[in-house]
Amino acid sequence: MKNIEKLVFEFEMGKLQKQTRRHFLMDCVGKIGGLAMAPLLIGCDPGSNSAKPLGLNLTDRDLNPLAPLAPPFASKAKSIIYLHMAGSPSQLELFDYKPELVKNHNQPCPESLLAGRKFAFIRGVPNLLGPQANFAQHGESGAWVSDFLPHFAKVSDEVSFLKAVHTDQFNHGPAQLFMQTGSARLGRPSLGSWVTYGLGTENQNLPGFVVLTSGGKTPDAGKSVWGSGFLPSVYQGVQCRSKGDPVLYLEDPSGMSRDLKKNLIEAINTVNQEEFNTYGDPEILARINQYEMAYRMQIEVPEVMNINDEPAHIQELYGTEPGVESFANNCLLARKLVEKGVRFVQLYDWGWDTHGTDHDGSIDMGLRNKCREIDRPISALLLDLKQRGLLEETLVVWGGEFGRTPMQENREGKTMGFLGRDHHVDAFTMWMAGGGIKRGASHGKTDDFGFQGIEDQVSVHDIHATILHLMGFDHEKFTYNFQGRPFRLTDVEGELIGKILA
Repeated sequence: MKNIEKLVFEFEMGKLQKQTRRHFLMDCVGKIGGLAMAPLLIGCDPGSNSAKPLGLNLTDRDLNPLAPLAPPFASKAKSIIYLHMAGSPSQLELFDYKPELVKNHNQPCPESLLAGRKFAFIRGVPNLLGPQANFAQHGESGAWVSDFLPHFAKVSDEVSFLKAVHTDQFNHGPAQLFMQTGSARLGRPSLGSWVTYGLGTENQNLPGFVVLTSGGKTPDAGKSVWGSGFLPSVYQGVQCRSKGDPVLYLEDPSGMSRDLKKNLIEAINTVNQEEFNTYGDPEILARINQYEMAYRMQIEVPEVMNINDEPAHIQELYGTEPGVESFANNCLLARKLVEKGVRFVQLYDWGWDTHGTDHDGSIDMGLRNKCREIDRPISALLLDLKQRGLLEETLVVWGGEFGRTPMQENREGKTMGFLGRDHHVDAFTMWMAGGGIKRGASHGKTDDFGFQGIEDQVSVHDIHATILHLMGFDHEKFTYNFQGRPFRLTDVEGELIGKILA
């Protein structure tokens, strides 16, 4: 208790030390402005968006920014699991079968596909590269799926494919930012942050937005792809680990009892509340909530992040290895998290950049090995959610940040030592399942070589608009005021992809 008393004493002394001439003048300006505004504030409805005096008439959402909220209109989905393959898998080896590309394998690329185009690495006239996988149609829908994904082929009737997705970013970092935040520049909130800001979370003992990574590295754009941007920081993703302690510093140091920890947090938040009453900074409320969330997480996180207690048949279904960082473990954890009421779970798997510079980055061998890592777990995730009655209310999204070219990469005009494809922005494939998505559908079509969309093209903003719609939001009305204007996830674009809705 002496440490707590010392903390409070130092805070009070700090307040006195702040009373410099500069602070005195700043306070005068603020208080004169407050006097001028006082007549306007009288009679304000505390529950409205009208201005209110600092520290007074706080709503429940002010005090608990993660409190669950009902969406503006009836939603199909309650939670999201987003599977991002960082580096971007080749749609031409997985889902977009092109017989003409097979016939023209190793032939010079037509000039019509190169004129006026800019690629990340291709120079000169490359050769076309036929698919390095065997395709077949599967299920009642007749979906084309390659032999790189034999397990997924069996559940392909559960998903809707988007075959003509396009973007305007051909470098990994900006493209990942664009896919996850709606902007290629830093500073915008991620999709998970927007959803958590709008809906809160159903489990107050867990974060509303959880991030899991695999593949040995984080995405090229770094942790900004799950950042909260200009939204309060309480809405940013919380990265958890599938190996070791799920959250760093989750355990208290030796000698720290649960009661002592509680008293310490109460003392800290007393100081934080005083700071908020003085300055009215919403980040202080976020900090209060995060301290309290961390205290509650110490009880619930170890249980929900433990896959050792899962039945043997579930472990076999996913192909998990407890104690190892893997995509399979993360898929099982994602199911457990949404089952416990987490609103948004983001899985990033690194290692999908197949330029053909080495074995692991080859389109025939490296890509096949990466597919082996995800094929079984993704199929298991869809089956497991379905058997538990969770797929109807959980939206599952899969994709990368862009696609791969139909041409073999010839970096600086020379072919690589292995087969590979360059970055491609004009056409790639994503899919969605559950949460109000039509089963067994395919939307969009690319040309004979899979170079660009020719029917039902969709943009990144269209995908975001559709995801928000399934969560109960009109993407044009779901905004946050920042720097004098309302911002939205879809900026000034985006249309609902109505043909894939159930």
